[in-house]
Amino acid sequence: MAFTNLMRQHWAALRALLVLTALLGVAYPLSIWLVAQLPGLSDKAQGSIIRVDGKPVASSLIGQSFTDGSGNQLPQYFQSRPSAAGDGYDPMASGGSNLGPEDIVDSPTRQSLLTLVCSRSKAVGTFENVDGSRPFCTGGGVGAVLSVIGPRDRGGNVVRPVRVVSVNEPCRTTSRPFVDTYHGVRVECAKSGEDYSIGQIVPIRGAAPGNPAVPADAVTASGSGLDPDISVAYADIQIARVARARHVDPAQIREVVREHRRGHDVNVVALNLQLDRNYPVTH
Repeated sequence: MAFTNLMRQHWAALRALLVLTALLGVAYPLSIWLVAQLPGLSDKAQGSIIRVDGKPVASSLIGQSFTDGSGNQLPQYFQSRPSAAGDGYDPMASGGSNLGPEDIVDSPTRQSLLTLVCSRSKAVGTFENVDGSRPFCTGGGVGAVLSVIGPRDRGGNVVRPVRVVSVNEPCRTTSRPFVDTYHGVRVECAKSGEDYSIGQIVPIRGAAPGNPAVPADAVTASGSGLDPDISVAYADIQIARVARARHVDPAQIREVVREHRRGHDVNVVALNLQLDRNYPVTH
């Protein structure tokens, strides 16, 4: 009797396995694939591939860099937002830097998120010929952060500074710190090998405008690192440069940007391909 019951239970389990395999392993995937082949869905199911002369050249869902062989930005193209996915826009390494707003002090091995943002803003400002200044950034493109050393109150705030150090500005890279004094104490530049964590870390806002000319998406990566879109604001500051490089009127470039605008975003990949069709660069 026990053997008969055992065989009955195994047969029931085998039937359940076969039925579930047929439903979930064959029928369900096949039905999803068939739905994906419907008009209007097929292109998206295949990766939203963009083709030029029948050849796949990009995906409208994945950003890419528009640089030369040395990594220099090509002036005739709109530039994408930064990417933290591998070496940039790597689908196999999709992800962000996982750095947050409190990451403001550089270390010997890497830049802080604040300094990374500041350096990018300065570089974009130079490339686009706009004001690259940003709150909490020095003119040299590093985080404007002080370590204020002195006795503290019960809340942990320094009440009487005795030493102040600009922690992100090494002495070897600057002749003088971004600010001369703090609460009457002369500000020093950081010295290699010294630890300033004993001080209260104080970011200094500076005189930069509250609404920087360089928008946030020009200096920060997306969560996936694959974002193919930029904001309209970032596209706007690039129009003059792209028009000069392609020897056309800025109004013509602005019209192409308008055609590729979707809400508050512009797809850079599709935009640059359209520019190559409309206004190719001749050498």
